[in-house]
Amino acid sequence: MGVQGLNHFMENWCPDTCIKVDLRKMAVDHMTAHPGSTPTLVVDGMACVRQWYSCQAWVHGGQWKEYMHILNEFVSAFSAAGIKLVFYFDGVVEERKRAEWVRRRLRSNKDIAKIFHLIKSDGQQPGRDISLPSGLATFSRFALKSLGQETKCSTREGDYEIATYANSHNYMGILGQDSDFVIYDTVPYLSASKLCLQSMTTVLFSRERLCHALGLEKTDLPLIACLLGNDVVPETCMRHVRDRAINEYRNRHGRHQGEKVFAVAEFISSCHPLRDGSGGIASLSLSVADTQLLENGMHSYVLPGQRFPWTNQELCDTGSVCAMERFVDAAILKAAKEKHTRAECFMIYNILYDGVVECSNTLEDEENTELPSQASVFQPIREHIYGLLLPTQPDHAVPVPAVKEWFVFPGNKLKEPKMVSPKQFSDSDIKPDLRDLWFRKDTEVRHLQLSTFLALLELKEYAEVLDTLEVPLVAVVCLVTYIVLQVTHLSLEDVDAYLSQAVCVRFKTYTDLCHTKVPCVDPRAVQLGSLFVRGLTYLVTANSACGSPFSMEDLMPWRMFDGLLFHQKYLLAHSGRPSEELLEGNSSWISQFYSLRELVLNTCRRRGRTIQTAPRRTQQEPGRPLNQEAGYWGDSTPRHCESSLHSNRPCSRGPGAHMQGRGSQSSARRPNRRRYHLAPRWPQHNPRPSYP
Repeated sequence: MGVQGLNHFMENWCPDTCIKVDLRKMAVDHMTAHPGSTPTLVVDGMACVRQWYSCQAWVHGGQWKEYMHILNEFVSAFSAAGIKLVFYFDGVVEERKRAEWVRRRLRSNKDIAKIFHLIKSDGQQPGRDISLPSGLATFSRFALKSLGQETKCSTREGDYEIATYANSHNYMGILGQDSDFVIYDTVPYLSASKLCLQSMTTVLFSRERLCHALGLEKTDLPLIACLLGNDVVPETCMRHVRDRAINEYRNRHGRHQGEKVFAVAEFISSCHPLRDGSGGIASLSLSVADTQLLENGMHSYVLPGQRFPWTNQELCDTGSVCAMERFVDAAILKAAKEKHTRAECFMIYNILYDGVVECSNTLEDEENTELPSQASVFQPIREHIYGLLLPTQPDHAVPVPAVKEWFVFPGNKLKEPKMVSPKQFSDSDIKPDLRDLWFRKDTEVRHLQLSTFLALLELKEYAEVLDTLEVPLVAVVCLVTYIVLQVTHLSLEDVDAYLSQAVCVRFKTYTDLCHTKVPCVDPRAVQLGSLFVRGLTYLVTANSACGSPFSMEDLMPWRMFDGLLFHQKYLLAHSGRPSEELLEGNSSWISQFYSLRELVLNTCRRRGRTIQTAPRRTQQEPGRPLNQEAGYWGDSTPRHCESSLHSNRPCSRGPGAHMQGRGSQSSARRPNRRRYHLAPRWPQHNPRPSYP
């Protein structure tokens, strides 16, 4: 979020602070000023994912092959301009920012509720600015690494690490979308949202020009940031100071646009610390608690080696303390931190370092009581991962504390974390040593790693098929089986949708997938797509915990999942279409599909879980009551829409279209089936995204 209203102020009321720049020229100037250096930008990955994900479809679970193509175009544009990129992602949520993190997550929950309401009302995807696919930030790290890019993950506040890293290497700039980068005294801050790849231009937000316009020094910027409100100091805390400053400003200058920032700046100048020690924060007449909060907020902007005139306190490292140090082997902790900073794992460092993990919003329908939240579905695997990483022996001198989980799902008010205790494997034969899993190099260690991986999922029977399937399909079979065993209301149609898309997607290009036709959006399919993608993040975590028996690349969604394709297969499966149609008539795909299906069904039978067929229609048509026994809405689907689902032609809607579809000759010959009420598509997608 950055500083409240600062970006808007600079762009609208102080436009001289916003400078359009040519990145190619900046690169040349940088090399001239620093001979022998490579022009480098540090990219704030968390701020850029919304710009990167320009795929038209997002609600279905993610268009991952298309997204990879977009990232490759992004990287290639900078490479062609001779500019190196270093990508940084947030790796932790600092406790001083927990309240703000919670506030944003709860606000996003409200947005997600609106998304499902719109889907149920219109049968269409809402506008793309509302949300993003679940797991996008997590998988973006691995995507960029697979493209050969240097990618890092922070071990403390991400903005601070980015500003420090860029400053210490004297890089060309920071590409992001957070006004905090104006406040840090670091390299130039460049706008990600204003970036145009075609011309390689963007906007530079100049802190020097901002200081000149406000009559401040750079060392005053942290104070103005805190008085305006930021992630550390909530806007409400300093409202009385701002109101006082604005009243005094209006008495002298009258009312005008942008007055809040100008007023606070003038107020700061009037109480600037003097050489005799007077003035400064003491003159603000704050309570002890507010003074401490303000000082903490200001210190969060001061980089190593920089001086700060506003308090007499000695600056100290505000990084968190390793709460799990006494429970974790030092070599394991060191290795986990190294992998984390290189963005080679997920969640492992957070578990081992302070026992706190987070999961942001997932597309989950709070009104669907049949489908549990992803947090509860995947809790058993997390408990086993915690049990593998942390000691669970009763004879341990000090009992290991439970892991604090800040997981977002409908109904969770996030007032406190859920405490989840590590759990030992139910299979007594699996007693792995973490040092062996992580550090042994002999050929037999992979067998130990694989058996441990399956034990985390409680799917040891799949050991026999590991060498007969490609790794992405192993991941799909494991994940689908796990989900079906955890979610009792999944049907054979759901399994068929998951497996058929996994078989088909591997043979389709991103352009093929861009033109996949989905004539309506089903809210249940939306949640199942997000559930699968969230599940992949836990497979990545399990793989990391076991010493990485699989290549991370093989566990990525672009190797096994496409949201639009899954949605199409889901609608076909629940329309009663034969498996051959789901597999597009390809005999080799059909054969592989049946093999995977038998693996899943046989494993479930052995566990006492019988998967039954249960086609359903969840999109209500007005005036048609729900057939409770059949579990779908009364048959009234316009025939032309049903035809579009199976022919890959877009559904046409216009005056008389409904009647024309009903009376068509082909419709009369088609046997009566359970069908969906299909809605008009969104506009045709352009597979070549642009960056504004």
